[in-house]
Amino acid sequence: MNTLKNIAIVAFLSMAIMGCKTEAKPEVKTVENKELTVAKQELDPNATYAKAEFGIEGMTCAMGCAKTIEKKIANMDGVKSAKVDFEKELAMVEYDEAKVTPNSLEEAVAKAGDAYKVKDMKTVEHFSNEKEACKEDCTKACCADKTKAEKMACAENCTKACCAEKKKA
Repeated sequence: MNTLKNIAIVAFLSMAIMGCKTEAKPEVKTVENKELTVAKQELDPNATYAKAEFGIEGMTCAMGCAKTIEKKIANMDGVKSAKVDFEKELAMVEYDEAKVTPNSLEEAVAKAGDAYKVKDMKTVEHFSNEKEACKEDCTKACCADKTKAEKMACAENCTKACCAEKKKA
């Protein structure tokens, strides 16, 4: 009986060793992604571009919600740029007025998810993050082409203390 048991163990171990391959080659499948094969249409350099800024309610995370909405808007025909700031619940979109309307932007947000709601849509000259006042030693891209006087100038709607003093003088 012992001999039969030993033969069975040796047979089992042999099958286990022969059955397991240490150099298994993974199966490779090629899948064509239709989204990547569709090239985004070129932007018209002669088009009139507008900037819209609006709030988005219902976002719960930066990577899932904000990035999904940002991609939906950015992939629209006629959209030059799109940025969704999760922390500020704010979207900033630059678009071709002939191809995109504020209503189509709202629809794109709605298509990204039922929980998202657009609020306070407005057309702006500059996005809110571009309104930062420049300082004398400004190295920001917004100040690259400005003279020293332009860098030190205060915007009309600036409420910073330095600008309030200059307006009084």
